[in-house]
Order: sequence, then structure tokens, then C-alpha cells
Amino acid sequence: MDSTTPPGLSLVSVCSLLACSLQVLAAAMLTHRFGGQSSVTDRWILLWLFYDVIVHLTLEGPFVYMSLVGTVQTSEGPLAELCEYYGKADSRWLVSDSTIVSIEILTVVVCSLIGIFLIYAVLTQKFYRHYLQVVLCVCELYGGWMTFCPDWLEGSPHLDTAHWLYLWVYLVFFNGLWVLIPLLLLVQSWFSLKRLHSDATGIDKYK
Repeated sequence: MDSTTPPGLSLVSVCSLLACSLQVLAAAMLTHRFGGQSSVTDRWILLWLFYDVIVHLTLEGPFVYMSLVGTVQTSEGPLAELCEYYGKADSRWLVSDSTIVSIEILTVVVCSLIGIFLIYAVLTQKFYRHYLQVVLCVCELYGGWMTFCPDWLEGSPHLDTAHWLYLWVYLVFFNGLWVLIPLLLLVQSWFSLKRLHSDATGIDKYK
């Protein structure tokens, strides 16, 4: 499809949305399999963590590989087509932009590892659970900021905000998830740590 043509729900866009749905389904199945004994709140958190790790490994991981050996534009295959379609919303994904690739390397390697360890910590109620949760959330938020802020400061030359699909689905909704949910998890960690501190020191939690 020509980049100047307003996008509709093409076959590639439908496949990309279907792939996202399958990732959510996989995360839900893993949560059901391993998180059955967890609290309701922790099950929702596990759902997000499984989804987060799956996205990093199955979408961003292949993007990093394609960008290190070439570019998304010169790559072939279904994953290359999905990345190329997202590249219609943010053209930096097509040309191995050094800032984007650097952020994604850290995301795929560091955030995925932290996410896996955090899942284990939530399931086994380890003492370092909220430490990892705070670190992961800060990494996700910082990564999102460094992905978009440099382009905003330049007047967003690489972002296509003219069409609803690129703007509201790919840029706002999907990237917004990695802002809203980490913020909510930071709030959850704040109150959990506050409660632990109150219990440990005997301070009235209502004081």
C-alpha cells in the first residue's frame, strides 16, 4: 500500500491486530496456568508482565535482529511485514535508527530479564518483588520517553499522525499501554511498600 494512501483495515493491519490478540491470549493462558494461587490484583499484574515479556521477545526482538543485520525495509517475512507496517506510523523503525535500536536492545535484553524475574518474584512472594517492579516500570517509562521525546523536539518529522489507524491505534493506544500500566504499578508498589513499612515499624497506617 502506498504510504500516501489513507490506511484502512488492510490484510497486514488485520494480521498485526490478530497477532496482538494472540499475544494477549498467550499471556492469559500463562497467567491461568501459573497464577491461580495469586490474589486478584497479582493475577492482573501477572497478565501484564507475561504480555510485556511476550511482546519484547516476539516483536521487538526480531526488530532488533533485523536492524542489526540490515533494516526492516530490506528484510523479508511476516515479522518484517508487521514491523514495516508499524514503520508507516514511525518511519524510524524502517531504517535502523540508532536511537530506536539502542533503546530496543535494552528493552529486549534488560526489560525481558527483569520481567521474567519479576514474574517469579510475584508467584513466589519474594522480598525483592517491589524493587524489581519499580525498576521495570522506570525502565519502561524512560524507554518510552527517549523513543518519542527526541522526535517531538524536532517537530515529529518521523511520526505519521494524519490517519486514525496510525495515530490512535499504533502510536497512542499501544504505546500508551506502556505508560499507563507502569504508572499504575508504581502506585501499587508505593502503597505496598508503605504498608510493609508500617507493619515493620508498628506505625499506625492511618496516621
